[in-house]
Amino acid sequence: MIRFLQTEGPVKKIVLSGLLLLICAAMVIAFVPGGLGDNITGTPGKGIVAKVSGEDITAIQVKDAARQMAQQQAQQYGANASMLMPFLIQQDTQRAADQLIDRQALLIEAQHLGLKSTPQEVKDELQHGRYSQIFFPEGNFVGQAEYEGMLQRANLTPAMFEGNVGKEILINKLQALITGSASVSDDAIRREFSKQNTKVKFDYAVLKEDDIKKGLHPATEELKAFYDSHQKNYANSIPEKRKIKYAVIDAGKAQGQVQITRDDLQAYYNQHRDEYRTAEQAKVSHILIKTPLPGPDGKIDEKGVAAAQQRAQDLLKQLKAGAKFEDLAKKYSEDPGSAKEGGSLGWIGKGRTVPEFEKAAFSLPKGQVSDLVKSSYGFHIIRVDDRQDAHMKTLDEVKDQIEPVLKQQKAQQIAQKQADDFFQQAKSQGLDATSAAKGVPVATSDFFSRKDVVPGLGPAPQLMDAVFGATEKSPPEMAATSQGFVVFQLLAIKPPATPSFEEIRTQVEEQFKNERSNILLSQKVQELSDRAKTEHDLKKAAKELGATVKTSDFVLPDGQVPDIGSMTGQAAVVFGMKPGDISGPINSGTNGVVISVLEVQNPPDSDFIAKRDQIRDTLIQGKQQELFGLFVTNLRDQMEKSGKIKINQEELKTLTRAGSEPGA
Repeated sequence: MIRFLQTEGPVKKIVLSGLLLLICAAMVIAFVPGGLGDNITGTPGKGIVAKVSGEDITAIQVKDAARQMAQQQAQQYGANASMLMPFLIQQDTQRAADQLIDRQALLIEAQHLGLKSTPQEVKDELQHGRYSQIFFPEGNFVGQAEYEGMLQRANLTPAMFEGNVGKEILINKLQALITGSASVSDDAIRREFSKQNTKVKFDYAVLKEDDIKKGLHPATEELKAFYDSHQKNYANSIPEKRKIKYAVIDAGKAQGQVQITRDDLQAYYNQHRDEYRTAEQAKVSHILIKTPLPGPDGKIDEKGVAAAQQRAQDLLKQLKAGAKFEDLAKKYSEDPGSAKEGGSLGWIGKGRTVPEFEKAAFSLPKGQVSDLVKSSYGFHIIRVDDRQDAHMKTLDEVKDQIEPVLKQQKAQQIAQKQADDFFQQAKSQGLDATSAAKGVPVATSDFFSRKDVVPGLGPAPQLMDAVFGATEKSPPEMAATSQGFVVFQLLAIKPPATPSFEEIRTQVEEQFKNERSNILLSQKVQELSDRAKTEHDLKKAAKELGATVKTSDFVLPDGQVPDIGSMTGQAAVVFGMKPGDISGPINSGTNGVVISVLEVQNPPDSDFIAKRDQIRDTLIQGKQQELFGLFVTNLRDQMEKSGKIKINQEELKTLTRAGSEPGA
């Protein structure tokens, strides 16, 4: 069906398949029907989390959806992302199941109401909706082969993808039907405007928890009593520890034994020849003068095109008269990315630009400037700065890249064989005897926990899994590390333990001070507020209690104030107060604050006129989300009560538990 989307004109092929993969994978999760089977009564069977009007929501779908949610969240954790994935997947499993069930219920309700999506609507969505920049960059279709290739990389066929787009449209129509009645009054807009734009200036008295903590000097008896009353917090807080005897087969040492011959290099080169092919490339610079885009009626402003052509022609004349290309590009080019680089686009290969640009770039001699070249973007003046013909890099050119790879591969193979031989002998003759026979030293560790690092081995998760999965005095075992391989034997286990007071006195004292200073801060801030209200004088009360008084600037509801932080927290109460009012206690992290309002500055009507439409749109969107959320909740409740939604709680519990397991 996508073939009807092809349009005349230049095609710019861009690499956006990564984005497409995320979008399409989410769609597959949402829409691919299940089919793992159920029992004869219609109750969801094994592998089925729910049935929605006979349609299966499978465990596989829920698992994949939860994994994708977790992957999106994990991006913010950087290097720790992989370690947190099992926890995030477990956390998202219920949410993923709910979303899939809700989505299927919405599709069924949309069909029940007679809503449909047409091929033309799918076409419009692909060409002008959320997918337009993937399949129609700059308004031009990427081409059938590229389109199908992108979908194939996302494990989708055109029919599957376009069907899913149709279902998205169907749900959007249902949402529009439900939320179309949402409206807001002028009074509500005015109130929201005032709420967002009213400024307040105030005095505020600050008490700091750190200052209170410095004055705490608990006696030993107090700390012991605290320790005793918090015993459950300290129970088994010393983790299980284990002690091993181990030998290391170092792959780094094996590298010293590796010799790479010319034949080795040639064999690797022959197997990876495609990696060393260099396509024809041109290093180009250009100056772009854009032409107007088509209007809503599809017509092009010919006068605007003529004006752009004239500007480009004038620049070309300046170049021919001796003007510097880079200077004109920086000043006049309307391609912001290259303009700041003096027009340079760097090296480009074929298939990377629109056909007209490519034809000129790959036909001009090195150093020559083109005449005007017209493309869908506008008028280009192109200069070829350098050129490189297509060729295959020789072995001599790439041998320095190949040799380290081969050395590492061969060293790993040698270390693997040495470790296997050592391990097999150790199982029959013992670790010490094998160590003596092989000349590999054996070390004995101190007791360590799963989170510790064994000296000399660095982070070794596979080793830790093996050690903490072994039984005491069992035969030797082997595990891989970043350095090579470790053959070890578990010597002893220290079970989790509860530390004595003396062992963790410093920790107990810190916890005691934290808890006590927090309580005292709350009490003192409450007293400060009460006194200030009674005396109608915040500064006087602050002086009596040793609080520091500061004065804010005029601040908006989304502003920040020193020692208070964001005004969107508890301090937001100030925006409902009048001059002279004194607040109650405000908790601001480790600070306690009391506020006395000095001035309230209402926004001018001229600002309201400028912001009214934006505020109305925001309020309506919020109301629409509220309406649709309520609709989804009621729809699901009704379908569950009528038996149209059946949830397999046991399967869901199993899946939730599995989500926390490594490799799940």
